[in-house]
Amino acid sequence: MSHPLTRENAFLALNALPHVGPITVQKLMEVFENDPVKILKAQADELQGIEGVGKSIIETITHWRDHFDLEKEAANMQKLNVQFISSTHEDYPPYLKEIYDPPIGLYCRGSYRPGLRSVSIVGSRRCSLYGTKMAKELAAQLVHLGFCVISGMARGIDTAAHEGALDAGGKTVGVFGCGVDIIYPPENFSLSERIREHGALVSEFKLGQRADKRSFPMRNRIVSGMSQAVIVVETNCNGGSMITARMAGEQGRQVFAVPGRVDQASSSGCHQLIRDGAVLLRSIDDLLEELSYLRQVEFNFKDNANDSPQLGKQASMGAAPNYSTQETLILKNLMGEKPLTIDEICTRTQLASKDVTSTLMLLELKKALVKRADGTFEAA
Repeated sequence: MSHPLTRENAFLALNALPHVGPITVQKLMEVFENDPVKILKAQADELQGIEGVGKSIIETITHWRDHFDLEKEAANMQKLNVQFISSTHEDYPPYLKEIYDPPIGLYCRGSYRPGLRSVSIVGSRRCSLYGTKMAKELAAQLVHLGFCVISGMARGIDTAAHEGALDAGGKTVGVFGCGVDIIYPPENFSLSERIREHGALVSEFKLGQRADKRSFPMRNRIVSGMSQAVIVVETNCNGGSMITARMAGEQGRQVFAVPGRVDQASSSGCHQLIRDGAVLLRSIDDLLEELSYLRQVEFNFKDNANDSPQLGKQASMGAAPNYSTQETLILKNLMGEKPLTIDEICTRTQLASKDVTSTLMLLELKKALVKRADGTFEAA
């Protein structure tokens, strides 16, 4: 029994067909009233004359069921709890829509869907202890700031970035260069299970498709395309992360590079990127400043402004970012006559120590408070 050819199923089929890529589908969608079902039902004479559509593509589309088993793919997706999100679906990553050749759709395992606050961390498979440490620390700081960390599931820096985000209790998305049912590298199986539970595993490749030399650059454009910015932690001049950085630049993404030792080959790529115009990343402050978070986000306390004259004054100046409920609560308690320790803040706010610690870090990054030499805190 044939599977119903719905709009999403039509995109699923188009995504899997040989010779039919994202650019071709974009052109076909313009001709066939943005209806993928009409594309698959089109006759050969309707496809002739369309720019970029040759004989091989016409043969593939008019006989698409000979090239793709929709029923089998749908059954396997249901078995593995995989969802296919087309480029027109509301859950499709918003930044990815902006690139020149966005995937026709993404296979997703896991319920999380990345939004506008997403940053990629990439780097060498053969990384140093310094690179691993930096990737984990940057990922942890990003998720504490509310960002999702995106990377490519490879050995080395990618793995460290995913682990850093998960260990900090945040969200991360792993982008595969193969089908999402194939864990590559195999030693990352446990990591993939953690990501599936607390984030998402995504790929544009159909189930069962193995990775090859062509698939990794295709994956890299998704890693950068899904993100607001790309951080390169450690890479040599010929590393795959240099491809990701180049793609990020072509996509209009901000590229950051973490410096390393000048005599270490694994940092030579980062140094070249910095020389060529990437932003030197010393800390997360550099990323926040470059993304203009402190200037772009309007400060709004709403009902809390009347309870705190100093905060209300800052709001009228538009000089500070929007604060969460926990941040507002802590700031109000720091408006007293003396600085407070972390324990005192926990007592006054009734918040858990780990919540206070992470919130204090966010407020410090936003320049809303000052940490004194004795370890106490006061409002800026």
